[in-house]
Amino acid sequence: MSKAVAVPANGTPPADISKPKSFARQLGETIIPPMILGCLLLIVWYMISYLILNSTNRFLLSPPHEVWRLGFADWGNFSEILLSLWSSARVAAIGLSIAICIAMLLATIMSQSKLIEIAVFPYMVALQAIPLLAIVPLISFWFGFGQTSRVVICVLISLFPMLVNTLFGLHSASRGAHDLFTLHKASRLTRLRKLMLPAALPAIFAGLRISAGLSVIGAIVGDFFFGRGDVGIGQRLREYANELEGEQLLAAVIMSCCLGIAVFLFFTWLSKASIGHWYETRSAGDD
Repeated sequence: MSKAVAVPANGTPPADISKPKSFARQLGETIIPPMILGCLLLIVWYMISYLILNSTNRFLLSPPHEVWRLGFADWGNFSEILLSLWSSARVAAIGLSIAICIAMLLATIMSQSKLIEIAVFPYMVALQAIPLLAIVPLISFWFGFGQTSRVVICVLISLFPMLVNTLFGLHSASRGAHDLFTLHKASRLTRLRKLMLPAALPAIFAGLRISAGLSVIGAIVGDFFFGRGDVGIGQRLREYANELEGEQLLAAVIMSCCLGIAVFLFFTWLSKASIGHWYETRSAGDD
């Protein structure tokens, strides 16, 4: 005789309740696939260096162990890359901070007046659509060729995603919640502080993750255009390329990627620490 299975009163089948995964299993599922892919990429890298490129052209893609020896294990070269990376990281941080302040202020104002939103938004789209190369001469006229111009590039490149996500978040509160605040005759400031801003936090953190990565790209691009002041990682990349130092060039590229990944992971952690539990609970409730 088969064992009876309990069915809820509403007739829906019971949810599949599985055992929670252990920490070691979660860690293995997270780390092992990227490690396997990384090993495959290293094999392909070696094959290109030794099977496709001859010894004369091997500087185009030096093998990984040579990149490690000259780019990372040689402290003179590695410290040079680290100092340049630190300079670009500071520029990216300053530019991102300014972009966040401008975007938050503009999005808040635009959320309070549909007329202002309609008036401002097309210019923000136009600002995002302008090729940076086209306005480099103007930026150099106004701000020179130093660090200020690099910060301006970071602000321009990271402003729009932050603005759009913040504005979307401020408009994401439900109509019912707005009606409740209207019923209690809440002021505009109270509605903004207690309803719209909390509802906008997930979108704001999503905008932060996007803009943070773009600010790093902006700092590196700015280094290419404006070569005065502290030497950034972009200037170092150009220097290595001009001198055909492929090992140091690849090491600088890898460290630039690490900076972008570190910034993304920091804001992902900050998002989970700030709203992770609340947002997951709310999402589950919405489902």
